[in-house]
Amino acid sequence: MDTPQSNERRFLYFYFNRNQPEKIGQAIPAHVQYWNTANLRCYMGGPFADRTGGLITFIVPNLEEAEEIVQQDPFVMEDLIDQMWIKEWIVE
Repeated sequence: MDTPQSNERRFLYFYFNRNQPEKIGQAIPAHVQYWNTANLRCYMGGPFADRTGGLITFIVPNLEEAEEIVQQDPFVMEDLIDQMWIKEWIVE
């Protein structure tokens, strides 16, 4: 796993979807495209096996930038997220 530089932090975006499977199904292509084309350092992510939400990790300089990136997620923009957390993750 790539190590953040001294001016960078690794963040986790952990989320659960609203119970709106039809709307979520329609938004999945835009959600996947957004994250795959965001050009984030050390991006990794995907859905939970039961498709109730997902986990995404990436490296950016600070929490504010991580929050801005997450706010552009089509799932967030379409109000399809029930609960979410953005946390700095220290990998030991």
